[in-house]
Amino acid sequence: MTAFVDFQDVWLAYNDELLAKEQFAVENINLQVGEGEFIAIVGPSGCGKSTFMKLATGLKRPSKGRVVIDGQPVTGPLKITGMAFQAPSLLPWRTTVENVLLPLEIVEPYRSSFKQKKAEYTEKARKLLQSVGLGGYEDKFPWQLSGGMQQRASICRALVHEPKLLLLDEPFGALDAFTREELWCALRDLQAVQKFNVILVTHDLRESVFLADTVYVMSKSPGRFVVKREIDLPRPRDLEITYTPEFTSIVHELRGHIGAMRQPAAAASPVEIAQ
Repeated sequence: MTAFVDFQDVWLAYNDELLAKEQFAVENINLQVGEGEFIAIVGPSGCGKSTFMKLATGLKRPSKGRVVIDGQPVTGPLKITGMAFQAPSLLPWRTTVENVLLPLEIVEPYRSSFKQKKAEYTEKARKLLQSVGLGGYEDKFPWQLSGGMQQRASICRALVHEPKLLLLDEPFGALDAFTREELWCALRDLQAVQKFNVILVTHDLRESVFLADTVYVMSKSPGRFVVKREIDLPRPRDLEITYTPEFTSIVHELRGHIGAMRQPAAAASPVEIAQ
């Protein structure tokens, strides 16, 4: 099977001086993600998770190796991705639905037909907002929404142009536990319907195990993948599964790997966990 996301021996130094010194932010990244797969990347702060995201979006080019997404080498910023971050960063002068419409105004092929199809696109954005529980809030401004509502809108904005790949960098990190779990379920449902690929960077091990098909553990800087853990829990998953021994066991296993990296001797090569 051809990988949808394919990192081939990727190394990145942030500038020529660091490259000359062989000081890399990430090194020896080999990763193949199947069509429609949901992966999560976890690891200690500063390990290179966000650097990996920049490589996946084409915002950074590898110093060595290459990145291929959807069969095409990545040579610049990708149009087939949507992104959401920890801060929703909604434009305060635009309503919720207007914020969600933003990618359709600036990304081709939608941009050139936006004026003619604005009513159609607006209806699409409203339906997407309703699907994540924001029906009735489409015409509110960001300051009239809670943090969780703003993050739901941010995810809708990332998905409205139907990207093949959704990149999420700590999207729920600033939210309370109950809101975070509600958004896990909203994302789970959207991905089940639309089948887009997801790369989630998170510090929350429960989040990674609940949402992902596969969890990768990244080492301390220079970042490299030291563990690949396939999550063999049945889908669809509901929140009750997070209280089961099977779920808790996987979370503890991942925590053990990250804890071990805090010791002087970290693992030096990738380990695939047997099921």
